[in-house]
Amino acid sequence: MFCRMLLSVLIRQKKKLFLIALTVALGVSLATAMLNVMFDVGDKVNQELKAYGANLNIVPRGSAVINEMYQLDNNDSGQAVQYIKEEELVRIKMIFWAYNIVDFAPFLTTQATFHDKPITVVGTWFNKHLNIPTGDQVDTGMLAMKSWWTIEGNTMTDDNLQGAMVGESVAKQWNLKLGDTIDIISTKTNKKFTLTINNIFHSGGAEDTQIYVSLPVAQDLADKKGLVERVEVSALTTPENELARKAAQDPNSLSRTEWDTWYCTAYISSIAYQLEELMPDVRVKAIMQVAESEGSILQKTQLLMLLLTILSLICSALAISNLVTANVIERSTEIGLLKALGATNTAVAMLILTEIFIIALLGGVFGYFIGFGFAQIIGHTVFGSFVEPKMIIIPLALIMVILITFLGSLPALRIMMFLRPTDVLHGR
Repeated sequence: MFCRMLLSVLIRQKKKLFLIALTVALGVSLATAMLNVMFDVGDKVNQELKAYGANLNIVPRGSAVINEMYQLDNNDSGQAVQYIKEEELVRIKMIFWAYNIVDFAPFLTTQATFHDKPITVVGTWFNKHLNIPTGDQVDTGMLAMKSWWTIEGNTMTDDNLQGAMVGESVAKQWNLKLGDTIDIISTKTNKKFTLTINNIFHSGGAEDTQIYVSLPVAQDLADKKGLVERVEVSALTTPENELARKAAQDPNSLSRTEWDTWYCTAYISSIAYQLEELMPDVRVKAIMQVAESEGSILQKTQLLMLLLTILSLICSALAISNLVTANVIERSTEIGLLKALGATNTAVAMLILTEIFIIALLGGVFGYFIGFGFAQIIGHTVFGSFVEPKMIIIPLALIMVILITFLGSLPALRIMMFLRPTDVLHGR
């Protein structure tokens, strides 16, 4: 009997029930899209922010001590006191969080003269191919880390030992153009080097007054074969929390459980610690302005997604409340007759909720797939890549359907409970 009544209602009220299904589908689709993006946005936002530079700086331990003692910045402290062996840099990709290391590039700064004027020459990797002892192969270098630079000319390669990237200020000062040759003299060895201008770049910073060359050229200029001064590292990290800040102050203060959690999470402090474990002669310093900005942007983005999800569910619940209430009022005679024949409030409520939940579940299924499509559009438009489906969204979507349907039906159920057969059947 219950099933016959349920089927009859679904057939007779199909237009109104379709509106309920459509409302649920719209609410669930927006919530599903936001949740999919929210769960996937961490890596994508981090990846986007990596285009704006490094968040870790590796320097020799001796240089770090002196810089901290005299409150110097490593980039402005003059000639390095100690150096890092270039051959050790492959260890950067051998830590526990190796796959979170997006790019890294070594730098060696030396002084030279050009037209009897002092000029800074910086050696680096542009796009170095490395064979890691673990069997992996990576391409890394400065060009990927400085993607906001405006560069004229063909891409500089690491095997180009006669080429140079000249800063915009230097090029304007000496009226230099692509293809011109320049003669620089090392202030360290008095060697003369003839270089061809391969690129002219604009960075918007102090780099515009410098010349960039392949690392072996700078090592020859500085007479520091196989050595580098510092290494910039760009890593995907998890936003800092209290545990990460506590570990950054003193890792030894952590309990065993805290230690395991911290070490196995991609906090910037744990990545720095692991790098120092494999490279004991270096000091790894987090560039906190970058790291904290990344965490702040990520948290605000995720909070925005969550608020949009909550608002969409509230709007859906309100819309369902209006539709179900109108449906109950329209069927007041039918409900009054059921009560007059002995049906309890619970039995009538079960009938109403069952029909609403069946329609809501159908709407929720369609809403999930529509929402996943919205998520792909957002991912492709904002991040240039598709959003991976998250299986946890399926049970969350089911919970959302049940929640908004039940909450939206409460006002209608309250009206039904106080509906008396004598009021609606009088005169019929």
